[in-house]
Amino acid sequence: MAAQRHVSIPVADTSSGKSAQIDADLYGSGNRALLLAHGGRFNKDSWRKQAPVFAGAGFLVLAINYRGDTFNADGSPSALGSDEDNAIDVQAAVAYLRGMGAKSVAAIGASLGGVAVGDAEAQSPAGIFDKMIFLGSEGGDAPEKLRGRKLFNVARDDASGSGPRLPGISKHYEQAPEPKQLIVLDGSAHAQFLFDTGEGPQLMREILKFLKSN
Repeated sequence: MAAQRHVSIPVADTSSGKSAQIDADLYGSGNRALLLAHGGRFNKDSWRKQAPVFAGAGFLVLAINYRGDTFNADGSPSALGSDEDNAIDVQAAVAYLRGMGAKSVAAIGASLGGVAVGDAEAQSPAGIFDKMIFLGSEGGDAPEKLRGRKLFNVARDDASGSGPRLPGISKHYEQAPEPKQLIVLDGSAHAQFLFDTGEGPQLMREILKFLKSN
């Protein structure tokens, strides 16, 4: 299913002091918003299977690109922006959703996107998310500042070049304040790759259950 419509969102460019913009895809409608922040080897198009499901569940869904997104020589996407810029991009996307009338904003951050979501939340004095879902991500550098409800998801054998991801994610989960939940899935798929495994249906069920909960 194609995106309902494409939008451009203005952001502050901290390096030049000038304005910049990010591209995004908007699905669904309503006053409950869901921001989708992709991982480092993806772009906004990577949510095309999941976004319509979330929209069908009653959410206004915004899948964003970061200003540092680009393409490799082989045509595959890559996110090369700084953590600081990515967090600012997420904050700008939340402001856009609030401007559209969103009364609540949740976010799903995958891998690098989880860092962007967590940093954006931690750097906002009053917090900006009612709910945060992290896929294969520690959720930024300040888990103790994550307000709202939090759901951490990771595959048990997910590993980077530095080793297994579960210990670091578990540590940040322990440091994050309640309410929170950690789900460890079978396999080794990282972040958004989980959707294309046998664990994908369970992951989607857990996410929808979390988003619909009070």
